[in-house]
Amino acid sequence: MTFVSFVMPVRNEEECIRASLQSLMGQYYPAGECEILVVDGRSSDRTREIVEEIRMGNPKVRSLDNPAGIVPAAMNIGIKAARGEVIIRADGHNVYPRDYAANCVRYLEETGADNVGGPWVTLAADESFGARLVPAILSSPFGVGNSKFRTSREEGFVDTVPFGAFRKEIFDRVGLYNEKLVRNQDNELNARIREAGGKIYLTPALTTRYHPARNFVGLLKYAFTTSQWHIFTLRENRESMGVRHLAPALFLVLLLVLSPASFVSAMALAFLIGTLCTYILTGFYFSLRGKTEGNWDVAFVQPFATLCFHVAYGTGTLFGLRYLFWQPSVAPIRPGLPIQP
Repeated sequence: MTFVSFVMPVRNEEECIRASLQSLMGQYYPAGECEILVVDGRSSDRTREIVEEIRMGNPKVRSLDNPAGIVPAAMNIGIKAARGEVIIRADGHNVYPRDYAANCVRYLEETGADNVGGPWVTLAADESFGARLVPAILSSPFGVGNSKFRTSREEGFVDTVPFGAFRKEIFDRVGLYNEKLVRNQDNELNARIREAGGKIYLTPALTTRYHPARNFVGLLKYAFTTSQWHIFTLRENRESMGVRHLAPALFLVLLLVLSPASFVSAMALAFLIGTLCTYILTGFYFSLRGKTEGNWDVAFVQPFATLCFHVAYGTGTLFGLRYLFWQPSVAPIRPGLPIQP
């Protein structure tokens, strides 16, 4: 039996950590062939207390300290400490089906891939309008492009998967996580796997439930913050970012050029109006096609909300151009007390 190590980076995850850990402890996989390493980034809420409470009642849960407070450092700490032949990156925001570990091992063996993962079912935090708007945007091809783990249930080889299950030996071939990257570290690692001739596989058998930003304002903040890392990530590895990551910035540049030009040029005005009308109509096509029962209010607002999302995302990418010249701060992304050096 293949020994499996779950590595879960956390920092201030008290709202979701218990449900996430319970889903891992409830795996069908034999308890003696599985361990759960929770790598805590100096949480200042009740996360560590909850983990300790769970650890006392379950010997396969281990708690490790992450002084840096960031995900790539946590993953590297966990990988080095792990006993498993398979490393599964877990997340304190996810809830896992009971056959998740078994399916990770199965698909690594059957496909010959070096990393396997599954789609996310993005859940609303509650029934409020803003909370329901978030998964509608993040689950739509119009919102997130060809990000297959967010929009597709098709099975096959892909460029990246969220988190993933790795053969531990792959880290000897391509190296560990890049600790310069507070964001996009999974994309960059998967790019190195592809460059080394490795393969990445996506299967619905590894579908998990994911809790994103709690409301629309939180989503815009997330988009702006995350996208600032794209340019620096490209500096680190040119293969790590795709067209979908840069498309909002290119769209925003087009709007910024056309808007002032439209005051002096009828052609520019017509092009601007045509661009925005095409955008909104396309948005309605996807929002109405993907509408779920009872979500008519979300479907009618979604195209305009997606525009705001893309503008925030594109603005972050453009702000990130400053990282062509220096390295961004490697501060934790979760709120809380500052990490002491």
